[in-house]
Amino acid sequence: MEVNVDPIAEWKQMYHEVWRIERSFFYDPNLHGVNVADSEKEYEKYLDSLGSRADLNYIIHDMISDMTVGHLRGGGGNIPTARAVPGGLLGADYEIANGRYRFKQIYTGESWNPQMQAPLAAPGLNVNTGDYLLAVNGQDLTAKDDVARLLENTSGKRVLLRVASDASGANAREITVIPIASEAQLRNQAWIERNRRKVDELSGGKLAYIYMPDTGQGGLTAFTRYYFAQSDKQGAIIDDRFNSGGQAADYVIEVMNRPLQGWWQPRYGAIYRTPAAAVFGPKVMIVNEFAGSGGDMMPWMFHHTKIGSLVGKRTWGGLVGVGAYPPLMDGGNVTAPSFGFFNPEGQWDVENKGVAPDVEVELDPKLVHDGHDPQLERAVALAMQQMKDHPAPEPHRPPFPNYNRPAIRRPSRIGRRSPITIGR
Repeated sequence: MEVNVDPIAEWKQMYHEVWRIERSFFYDPNLHGVNVADSEKEYEKYLDSLGSRADLNYIIHDMISDMTVGHLRGGGGNIPTARAVPGGLLGADYEIANGRYRFKQIYTGESWNPQMQAPLAAPGLNVNTGDYLLAVNGQDLTAKDDVARLLENTSGKRVLLRVASDASGANAREITVIPIASEAQLRNQAWIERNRRKVDELSGGKLAYIYMPDTGQGGLTAFTRYYFAQSDKQGAIIDDRFNSGGQAADYVIEVMNRPLQGWWQPRYGAIYRTPAAAVFGPKVMIVNEFAGSGGDMMPWMFHHTKIGSLVGKRTWGGLVGVGAYPPLMDGGNVTAPSFGFFNPEGQWDVENKGVAPDVEVELDPKLVHDGHDPQLERAVALAMQQMKDHPAPEPHRPPFPNYNRPAIRRPSRIGRRSPITIGR
């Protein structure tokens, strides 16, 4: 079916539809004090000058920003898009040496995890840091070439690489790999593992390190995997940086706040405790300005329940929530935060101000370039000091009980005869 479309008329209808959605769904009926009629009239005068659907999105963003709230956004719609040609990545950093590309670092990912397969770490490939990449699909690769060009449009496809341990290629061999579209997860996992090892090194193996990328499924999976596996540690560093949110992570807070209930002495083996999987020593959470929404809520609860200290920078400050909203007529969308957070004292909290750390630490670019993480290092130092001041509880087994009460002595009947009457 073909119909005539009047873009200007459509854009005007969608403009007013946006305000209808905000009036109907925004958690505050007063829209944070915005006079809807005045604002709608103010921006309406620009509609006749719109030249594209992207212009309408610009106007929508500008006008709804008057409500000064996070999670408020719009986009999409009938906007032309160019088809992007997919690339192909090997999960590695390169350096130029002897006129060739050399692998400076190879990201290994997790071989057991289908979502984190590393192309060069597949079984049997035996590619090592320091090896040279000499050719891609039969095309010679030198320092003058762009490796990304040779790997263009190879994501998910089998690619033949020629690699060698020296630039001359005297011992070259060919391997088949499957490049990936994005290295983000591989690099993020390498960062997490580097942090975990750093915490282990700085604390002498006494502190656990748990990174939570969000407070949704991925974050809860990461917490379950890393927290319980390190419950033998004397303290913990919980890393909330760059946490993209999800839900309220009250489960995480409750688990970290579990008190020690007692100890058990078995007949054989070591003393154990209840709850068994818990860290009872000091806990420090690292926060930064890129942690928001659920990433705001988690440190707020961590601090509110007095689990431990916060180190880093003030969080993003977006503690309202969004749901599902009617689409605009061309498939575009707009949100209208449907619920906002207030604390037990009856005050609107966190939104537009974030959660401030107890110890503020800037992520100094020079220190990062030199291989340091000042926020992580400060968190470890604080946890170690707290561990010294308030060590994790240790079992002090009392003497084994003696439940055998002193015997009550009774006259013995052994050897005594009953009197016998005869002739009666």
